[in-house]
Amino acid sequence: MSGCHHFQEAPVPLTAPVVGTAQPTFVAPGGANSLFQAPQMGQTQSEPTVTQGVLVPVVNEDFAWEQIVDVVDDYFRVDQENRVQLVGNVLTEGRIDTFPQVGSTLLEPQMRDSVGRYNLFESTFQSIRRRAEIRVIPQQGGWFVEAIVQKEIEDLPRPENSTAGAAVFRSDNSLRSNMNEQVSRTRPSAYWIPLGRDCEVELQMLEDIQERLTNPRE
Repeated sequence: MSGCHHFQEAPVPLTAPVVGTAQPTFVAPGGANSLFQAPQMGQTQSEPTVTQGVLVPVVNEDFAWEQIVDVVDDYFRVDQENRVQLVGNVLTEGRIDTFPQVGSTLLEPQMRDSVGRYNLFESTFQSIRRRAEIRVIPQQGGWFVEAIVQKEIEDLPRPENSTAGAAVFRSDNSLRSNMNEQVSRTRPSAYWIPLGRDCEVELQMLEDIQERLTNPRE
């Protein structure tokens, strides 16, 4: 399973801050030495070593949470959400989980989960799905919002709508018995192969969240 690309030395340039508003930066929980950096093309993919997130200022917690959920809903259908809450004297971490969503194709320009030309063409000719997980971590001066989008590809033993050979016994594998198999809605399907994280849609979602919370519409 592969993840994001390696990163360059220079950080991604951010938009100009609004007067009187602190400008968020793409950072990792490790500190200023782990600034988010742009992926370098042409390198072998590996597991991401830098958290992809953005530190945003929060003035109104209800407004900030609604804006984050609204951005996530533009890309994926939200399954469940747990808001940032004050329990005693401690702020708990917020979390948003989405349903798995089949990647949008060239014929679905209204969908936004396939970011970039490569992902768009891949989702058109392959069965791709994505699932998003958003973590909202309270920090001094705002919230650290982390986006994790897992990407999977479907691998069927034969075409789904194929009828050839469906009524004859196959000789390449033995028959399986489902008598003792338990039904589960959470067990991963054997036909979906993980491809790692989708950095492009993660970055796009974080940029939208940053724009919403730093430049709120009047």
